[in-house]
Amino acid sequence: MDKTEWQGLAGSNWAAEWRRTDRSFTAVTEKLLQRTRGLAFTQVLDIGCGAGELALAIARGRSDVRVIGVDISPDLVTASRQRGGNLTNVAFDLADASQWQPPASFAPQLLVSRHGVMFFEDPYAAFRHLSAIADSGAHLLFSCFRSVAENPVFHQVAALLPPSATPPEQPDPHAPDSPAPGPFAFADRARIAAILGASGWEAIAIDPFDFAMIVGSGEDPVEDAVAYFNVIGPVAVIARTLDHDARGALSDRIRQLARANCHQGFVALPAAGWIVSARKA
Repeated sequence: MDKTEWQGLAGSNWAAEWRRTDRSFTAVTEKLLQRTRGLAFTQVLDIGCGAGELALAIARGRSDVRVIGVDISPDLVTASRQRGGNLTNVAFDLADASQWQPPASFAPQLLVSRHGVMFFEDPYAAFRHLSAIADSGAHLLFSCFRSVAENPVFHQVAALLPPSATPPEQPDPHAPDSPAPGPFAFADRARIAAILGASGWEAIAIDPFDFAMIVGSGEDPVEDAVAYFNVIGPVAVIARTLDHDARGALSDRIRQLARANCHQGFVALPAAGWIVSARKA
């Protein structure tokens, strides 16, 4: 998955489904917010802000802080602006964060991202640029996925695809230094450390974070989960290429998986990520 997909269908789907996507990352959002509470800052850059959940949460919690969210998807930026229309201390820009230039008098002291950094075409250049526009001693804090094997929310659902379907793209484990941009491009801990260390960041900490990804809730959480996997994520991309019967059969298999993971009105599957922090060198 590259940035052109986020500028097109992927971005429009996530913008239309922002309630579902924010719900699925609830635990990650709270973990990142928790990690910001001990930091001092007045200017924040949210990298790959999506529909704005993290940027809006920071802006609501700290009225004295100026927050700018940046994303390459026109639809996601539109959704963010609509959601943040009543907040005066947050703004959203349509731009590639790896090339974005801040307005005058804005030098972020905190750069955050909830699963938005894995899609840089050249992550070394991107993080060098982010370091260059950051304030002296700025904090970097982001989340990203660990490997596919550690994420049942992906591999259990991908296993339900028909044998003839092309599986979702995964990084080549034999080439950890140059996987293609995508959800698992930052799965390798050593690669993250190498990129940040070579790009103007120090005091790098990379901590595992396991969480439950909520994929279904409401009046019928099982059907909500079926709808989620047919619209959001790598399997949804493949599902759209299937004929009517194959897609119906896939939905039936997802339904069975959802029933097996439905507890107390929620369908949730295990997910695994990294919480990464660093400071500008």
